[in-house]
Amino acid sequence: MSKYVFVVGGVMSGVGKGIAVASIGRILQAKGYSVTAIKIDPYINVDAGTMNPTEHGEVFVTEDGDETDQDLGNYERFLGTNIYSINYMTTGRVYQSVIERERNLEYGGKCVEVVPHIPEEIIDRITKAGKKADADITIVEVGGTVGEYQNMLFLEAARMMKMNNISDVVFVLVSFLPIPSKIGEMKTKPTQYAIRTLNSAGIQPDFVICRAEQPIDDVRKKKIALNGNMFKDHIISAPDIEYVYEVPLNFEKENLGDLILKKFGWSEKYNAPGLKNWEQLVSRIKNATEEIKIGIVGKYFHTGDYVLTDSYISVIEAVKHACWKHGRKPKIDWLDSGDFEQDESNLESLRQYHAVIVPGGFGSRGIEGKINAIKFVRENKIPYLGLCYGMQLATIEFARNVLGIHDATSTEINDQSPNQVIHLMADQVKNIEESNYGSTMRLGAYPCVLDERSKSYIAYKEKNISERHRHRYEFNNDFRQKMEQAGMLIAGVSPDNRLVEIIELPEHPFFVGVQFHPEFKSRPLEGHPLFNALIEAGVASMKPRLID
Repeated sequence: MSKYVFVVGGVMSGVGKGIAVASIGRILQAKGYSVTAIKIDPYINVDAGTMNPTEHGEVFVTEDGDETDQDLGNYERFLGTNIYSINYMTTGRVYQSVIERERNLEYGGKCVEVVPHIPEEIIDRITKAGKKADADITIVEVGGTVGEYQNMLFLEAARMMKMNNISDVVFVLVSFLPIPSKIGEMKTKPTQYAIRTLNSAGIQPDFVICRAEQPIDDVRKKKIALNGNMFKDHIISAPDIEYVYEVPLNFEKENLGDLILKKFGWSEKYNAPGLKNWEQLVSRIKNATEEIKIGIVGKYFHTGDYVLTDSYISVIEAVKHACWKHGRKPKIDWLDSGDFEQDESNLESLRQYHAVIVPGGFGSRGIEGKINAIKFVRENKIPYLGLCYGMQLATIEFARNVLGIHDATSTEINDQSPNQVIHLMADQVKNIEESNYGSTMRLGAYPCVLDERSKSYIAYKEKNISERHRHRYEFNNDFRQKMEQAGMLIAGVSPDNRLVEIIELPEHPFFVGVQFHPEFKSRPLEGHPLFNALIEAGVASMKPRLID
């Protein structure tokens, strides 16, 4: 029988529930148990695919083609395993399933009600995900914070599971403890209120993870335990740290893994793998002192006065993984493509970077600046990796400035141009005509065959690979022969040779564009082959940097 750990948030969002879930999972794996993780998002959207990244951060794509919350990426990176669509649910998805079942007479003529039928559907999804993964322990993250109206039904489902199998369910509250600058003291009262709010939903937390700028002291642990009706050693300190990959080790210092297992009546298994490889990772991260500069060129997503770097969290982590593998400390700069449109002299600033990335994206804003940046790094032999849109724009830049097709473009940018070197995929035409945008792109893992002459083949060390996609547009094969004759290598194609998946410039130290999103499959312990190859090329270049 699978055990369940529910992780809920208190006081405010964004304090690290996803990392807490991933870290708890990593610890329990280290103690010999199979683990899977589920994310529950309370919004009505059926999935994350139609949301602007400023609303919810990156859209993470699973192996089986689901557009999900970025936390599933955290789960995959920490657990070292693929997480599938069954592990993701939203309010919209749950209601959609219940309504479809009602329409199909699957409730046998009953009056279908919010309670109990919605919580029952939630419970059914949770248990099925655990069974599919054959997990000893299923960790469930409930998005948002306790007390929010939209979380009530998910908490009700969790309460019902606890009521039915009290020894099989554990609750963890991740809460924020502020230290007001004018007071200079860590305050526990907001967390006390969060515990009482969770109590009002019929749930007593077993553990509180205390997020704060500093470690929580013994006095405040006792205060939370007393007022929260808990054991003091179940109050877990979780101070701010520089690297999220330290979190499992910090939790282990607080004995969290063994305490959770004790609640289940279990203990660490004989010959459990432990956290040695994770300790080595953290040591490698901390000992990387020589800096390598990576420029990421994009149209970044501003929320008021702030930039939401979560829009590209998988790219950021993939860069870090590769840098650490090469013993380098990553220095990542966000470069607004608009700066390269308004004043092309700004392109000279790109010389300071050891590698440049243009990530995925949509729309026409900032495109000319990206193309200008790609031209500069191509001509100046700066290692380059284009991801999805970054591959398409590299193709457009090559067509314009090498082939001399000055009006070369993409259908997405200008559907009236006679030279659409990137065009709409044939099976996407009907979706666009009918404004059918929800989960209709080319999504999930698809096979790719590599050219053995390519740098990509050298990086992967195998001919047949599989990578995850999220796009509607593709390389236009009408221009394929011209581009090959001009020096472009079609380095990767679909097995039927119809879709161009990877382009390269063999004469360049490293100039690779991929139609897929390799960042989704990067793992901290080994990195991703393409990002590893990019950083290797960057290390080899190590050009003198410009003086600030």
